[in-house]
Amino acid sequence: MRQDISYVPLHEHPARRVPQLLLGLALYGFSLSVLVRAALGVNPWSVLYEGLEHRTPLSFGTISAVLGVLVLLLWIPLKQRPTLGTGANIVVLAVSSDLGLHVLPEAHGLPARLGLLVGGVLLNGVAVAVYVGARFGPGPRDGLMTGAAAATGRSLRQVRTLIELAVLAVGWLLGGTVGIGTVLYAVAVGPVTQYVMPWCAYRARQDA
Repeated sequence: MRQDISYVPLHEHPARRVPQLLLGLALYGFSLSVLVRAALGVNPWSVLYEGLEHRTPLSFGTISAVLGVLVLLLWIPLKQRPTLGTGANIVVLAVSSDLGLHVLPEAHGLPARLGLLVGGVLLNGVAVAVYVGARFGPGPRDGLMTGAAAATGRSLRQVRTLIELAVLAVGWLLGGTVGIGTVLYAVAVGPVTQYVMPWCAYRARQDA
């Protein structure tokens, strides 16, 4: 059965949903650091973060936060409104990804790197289900995709593909890591998230 993941107001069961949101975002940020340590390719936005990290004195997490704020500015002409989930996405991802990179050592040897890659992709898919299932609205990047799709009349899949290909290309040109991990992420994260979502999606009162 398809799970409803649309926005639910903060006042509805915040004691359950806020911790779920924060846990999911923390796991997501940590999963990004796991994929970076695997050094076999990361998701498109992380490719851009890595590329900019090579060119600036800013950390991976700080770059993700700065870009998150810049992306929010693009919400204005798209008439998108930020929510608690939007702000938390920027802050928690930045902190948890930098913390993960601080505590995780560099991986040596292909078996260890493959293990980190598979573990990172699985953890990322679970994390998406956890924080999206809290139903606090989209993060900056997802909001850009949904807003652009609504404004242009194109499908969400088309808009997401165009944005992520552009981000991936720029990140790669700046020196970000593209590889088998990038492909595995694109293929596997969606199915993992879809599989886990029924256990994580909050069922609002109006859904009952």
